[in-house]
Amino acid sequence: MTKEFMNDLNVLVDSAEVAFAQADTPASLENAKALFLGKTGRITELMKGMAALSVEEKKSRGASINLAKQSIEAALTKRRQALADAELMLQLQAEALDVTMPGRQRGIGGLHPVSITLERIEAIFGSMGFEVAQGPEIETDWFNFTALNTPEDHPARSMHDTFYVEGGSATAPNLLRTHTSPMQIRHAVQHVKRHRLATGVESEANGLFSGDMPEIRVIAPGRTYRVDSDATHSPMFHQCEGLWVGENVSFKDLKFIFTDFCRTFFESDDLVLRFRPSFFPFTEPSAEIDIQFQSGPLAGRWLEVAGSGQVHPNVIRNMGLDPEKFIGFAFGMGPDRLTMLRYGVNDLRLFFDGDIRFLSQFQ
Repeated sequence: MTKEFMNDLNVLVDSAEVAFAQADTPASLENAKALFLGKTGRITELMKGMAALSVEEKKSRGASINLAKQSIEAALTKRRQALADAELMLQLQAEALDVTMPGRQRGIGGLHPVSITLERIEAIFGSMGFEVAQGPEIETDWFNFTALNTPEDHPARSMHDTFYVEGGSATAPNLLRTHTSPMQIRHAVQHVKRHRLATGVESEANGLFSGDMPEIRVIAPGRTYRVDSDATHSPMFHQCEGLWVGENVSFKDLKFIFTDFCRTFFESDDLVLRFRPSFFPFTEPSAEIDIQFQSGPLAGRWLEVAGSGQVHPNVIRNMGLDPEKFIGFAFGMGPDRLTMLRYGVNDLRLFFDGDIRFLSQFQ
């Protein structure tokens, strides 16, 4: 083995060390490695060239090549470690914590504005002696329509307004409730049943109860569903129905109760309401309830906020009560619309977009 060959090996090792030192990323280092230790690298080519040498030359030259290879591999390992240490240092610097800084407080969530309104409604009516009813969101046709005196040919029963779901039958289909009035019927039926069992009083010959019974005072808040969607309507929205049934409940009581509720809810004793004649299958007589804007660009204008009326005798019968003795009123309002009015929101869809910038204003 000549002195010239040894010098070439030393130059090769020096070249590898320089190439490795110039590599500033793991990827570029692997590319430099391939030039010297890869399948077509300089060391590999030297090993292949030994095939034509004698046995003695193979031994001496092979040992020198292996030493050069080991030196190059050592330089490669050293550079790999240096790059890994540098990357770790950058990561530690990026994630460094200044322990002298004050701690970061975890954000606290809050109630949705519609939930705030529902709690407020329940609290106000609770102070007037009203219970809160709960019921299923998947309803039967009987509770949602028939028990509420809705005719078979009423448009609300069509697919244009109602989400029908699997289950039930052709004559008694299941659906997503279009209002929370079914909960009034369910609550009233159970109220009558509990009173009969507690007192042992049977119904009259016609199957209707006409004995003495505590009054039914209940509100029914919850989610409802209709095929509708725009700035003031949503396929899923909230309603709150109210019911008061007794022996001497009049339209005067309805006007007093709802007016007092609105003035308390909006914290304004000067709030003006009007009861405008209307039609609903489940009440007779019926009225839309409007609120008048007292100030701002809409001052003097009216906005509908609820429907109401004296409970229809057929609905009283479907509760299991005798309409000759029991009478009452019902109302239905949209908590979403009340929330819009209370907080000055002009698009209902903002309540359901889940935008934290909007929702955080109500915390």
